[in-house]
Amino acid sequence: MERRVVTTRRDCPALLVPTGDPLLIPKDTFVTLTQELGSSFTVLWQGKMARIAGRDAEALGLVYEPLQLPYSDDECAPNLEHVHLALKSVFDPEIPVNIVDLGLIYETVIDSDCVKITMTLTSPGCGMGPVLVEEIKDRVGEVPGVKSTDVEIVLDPPWSRDKMTDAAKLELGIF
Repeated sequence: MERRVVTTRRDCPALLVPTGDPLLIPKDTFVTLTQELGSSFTVLWQGKMARIAGRDAEALGLVYEPLQLPYSDDECAPNLEHVHLALKSVFDPEIPVNIVDLGLIYETVIDSDCVKITMTLTSPGCGMGPVLVEEIKDRVGEVPGVKSTDVEIVLDPPWSRDKMTDAAKLELGIF
């Protein structure tokens, strides 16, 4: 995506990257949109990187459209493939790679109408962990039949670049 400058149309809540601290970007402020993937946006404002939730897209003059996944609302039980597709729509705020291809998802289990996910972070001190957990719950919650999502962050085994898919490594220029 090419970076572009947009003007906020209203006060816009955001989270500072990588700490996850909340901030409010005032109305009529110029921000640089750097990432528009999945269900959130990453902007630069006053030299700081911030993540804006998809539900606040209109504050940036954008339209948020939920990801179209290949299933119908008539399905009764959650499908692991659909949960996986929903997880692939959650992106790291700093780089254009989803959390599945980054290797952050260790296990996904469906127990009746509950999805249990075990994941890690790229670093133990990553402040975006709680933000990613909430975004995962939102996205997986869109899968028909899912009533609840439980996300556990573990740090053992620790994340390393070898957990990334080849496609992610190629996207980031890591060989």
